[in-house]
Amino acid sequence: MDQKEPNLQLAVANFKAGKFKFGSEATRAHGVSLLTFNNRLNASPDEVLQVPSRDRKRTIKVHLYSAKPAERMQNAQEPRPVLINLHGSGFVLPLHGSDDEFCRLVSRKTDYTVLDMQYRLAPEHPFPAALNDAEDVIKWVLAHPSRFDQTRIALGGFSAGASLVLAAASSVFPKDTFRSLLAFYPTCDLSTPPGLKKAPDASGRPISVFMARTFNQSYIPASVDARDPRISPLFAPAENFPKNLLVITCAYDNLAPEAEALAAKVEADKGHHVILHRMEKCDHAWDKGKDQGKKKDEAYALALEMLGR
Repeated sequence: MDQKEPNLQLAVANFKAGKFKFGSEATRAHGVSLLTFNNRLNASPDEVLQVPSRDRKRTIKVHLYSAKPAERMQNAQEPRPVLINLHGSGFVLPLHGSDDEFCRLVSRKTDYTVLDMQYRLAPEHPFPAALNDAEDVIKWVLAHPSRFDQTRIALGGFSAGASLVLAAASSVFPKDTFRSLLAFYPTCDLSTPPGLKKAPDASGRPISVFMARTFNQSYIPASVDARDPRISPLFAPAENFPKNLLVITCAYDNLAPEAEALAAKVEADKGHHVILHRMEKCDHAWDKGKDQGKKKDEAYALALEMLGR
């Protein structure tokens, strides 16, 4: 880390506490907006599950959103298709529940049950802790074929959560495990220094270099190669990804080029159905704000369409 930057643990502690004493005005503004959003999280799942983890006596909290009532009543005894969703976090911020609106929409508009899972966060729990949690929840779903339709398991995620589901699908499980994958503004290459990443449209508010570097160094142990495809899914073989892939990027986001490169790589591999859609005039995580309602509807509709395949 640059010697001019504060101690990593102190920087992350300040992010989590909403105290942004370091970095640029853009860093502080972005951090404050994230913590403000965190403070007004009010998820309303139909049920809260505690899924067993690989660690004795530790469980993983999962918000369950049931499929629309008509579907539940009509096919009550049949296994349900399931979407496993992972929230955004920068691998650091506690934002479980931030996808409540999306999860509820999927449960109401499709026959999917949605499992919105919590996962461990850095720097207290660096790589591979979060990925291990995702693996444990997915294995739990696979162990319950009478409850979940094994031919219609989908993964979804936002930002860091999207990176985790891309990694799980391409590097942890066999290629045909998942019916489809929904990746909203994922980070796909953590090996490239944040200062070298540029948004397609420079007129927005990209993730600051300071914030990205702090989050990346919190998540990736110094002894681990950041090009490991479990960390940077851009480097996973294209044939390993699910057949159906949706990638949503943002024009103002400096993570967009790497996500678009991944989508192009997978699309070039025969047998894949890839939808890549860039949201113009949108910042990273634009859908979590109060504005851009029409664009949020547009992006979420693409996700519903992909789940219908």
